[in-house]
Amino acid sequence: MINWLRLENFKNFADVTLRMGPFTVIVGANASGKSNLRDAFRFLHGIGRGYTLPDVIGGRYGAGGQVEWEQLRGTAREVVRFGKSQFALTCRMALNNAQVQYKIHIRLAHVDKAGSGEFRVVAEQLTVDKAPIYTSHPGGVDRVRKQEDENHLLLRMAKTGTQKKQGIRIAVRPDQPALTQIDEHSRVVRLHKEWASEVAQVLADMRFLDLSPDRMRQPAFPGQTVLGDSGENLPTVLKEICTNERRKRTLAEWTRALTPMDVYDFEFPTDPTTGRVQLVLVERKRRRVSAYSASDGTLRFLAMLAALLGTNPARLYVFEEIDNGIHPSRQQLLIDLIEGQAAKGKLQVVTTTHSPDLIEVVSADTFASTSVVCRRPDEVDAELRPVAELPNASKLRKTQGLGRLHRSGWMENAVLFDQSRREENAN
Repeated sequence: MINWLRLENFKNFADVTLRMGPFTVIVGANASGKSNLRDAFRFLHGIGRGYTLPDVIGGRYGAGGQVEWEQLRGTAREVVRFGKSQFALTCRMALNNAQVQYKIHIRLAHVDKAGSGEFRVVAEQLTVDKAPIYTSHPGGVDRVRKQEDENHLLLRMAKTGTQKKQGIRIAVRPDQPALTQIDEHSRVVRLHKEWASEVAQVLADMRFLDLSPDRMRQPAFPGQTVLGDSGENLPTVLKEICTNERRKRTLAEWTRALTPMDVYDFEFPTDPTTGRVQLVLVERKRRRVSAYSASDGTLRFLAMLAALLGTNPARLYVFEEIDNGIHPSRQQLLIDLIEGQAAKGKLQVVTTTHSPDLIEVVSADTFASTSVVCRRPDEVDAELRPVAELPNASKLRKTQGLGRLHRSGWMENAVLFDQSRREENAN
């Protein structure tokens, strides 16, 4: 599980840390920076998939120009905080009974007037229980800048535990993190390769669901058992779940709980012309409702169920506005589902929300992992704070409720007041 994510000079964050739990909720107004946190996760996800920095930031295309990876939002210059040329991302995770920390420091070089430029890795570190697995660029950023013309960077390895440190130097490409390069080098010991591979797998095993009812209504090709980011392949993913009778009953029970429909079964007819699989919901009075007729909210629920109840869930799901299109009366059940699945320890969920009703019903554990994002008036930079650390937040949660605090703007005002107080004390 990822414990926290730190962003330094990334987009509109100067230096903030997102504390994470099994279920992490991020609240904030429009344009405050919530989606920039999602972009930080996507950046790490691209690293885990072995992409180069140009791929991660600018997009990756497969055969025939098909989009394999969507570019990050904004221009190259906008990935870095305004006025800066470097940014860093650090994540700490619990992995194999150890505390693992991964940090990458990236510089934007050769920026032209249009705002484009090249990104280079200028520092990178992986540690396990505070013992370094590798530290790149031991001479520091200035030294690396002198080496860029040689098109290589240096990597220093170190043994873990009580073993004596061992320094070696290997060449790695500057346009791709060393995390997914060291496996290519025979001089790197197997233990270090294994740790790097484990961390890369955690970063690669993320899903970013921005569900589109129109996509979910479409039939799917047989055998497609992975839900697309927009909800593609919903019929075949649900069909695979229904091959197990127990999971099928669970799916039907949650569908009845989360929607007004009295669903007890699912059918998956095949179009005789295209061979694609369709989705039909069967209610107890034998009324059949196709995905084409189902409501947007019902399809969104089904997609979330498909993601969370599937046989091979991702380690981390990131949802944009998870409450979108869902009636407030059903939000408690949705939160119960997510918290229950996340508590099993096999997956994490991160979501943004505008809904006061949603944060009203979260558990105490989720409250501890709820953060608020806000911007000062007429300022570009955003602040991020755990709601539980705001003055009297726990007491006010019990007496007034999080929803009321969110509606009144108290959270944002408390963050800005706290930031002003810190700056005054620093001066």
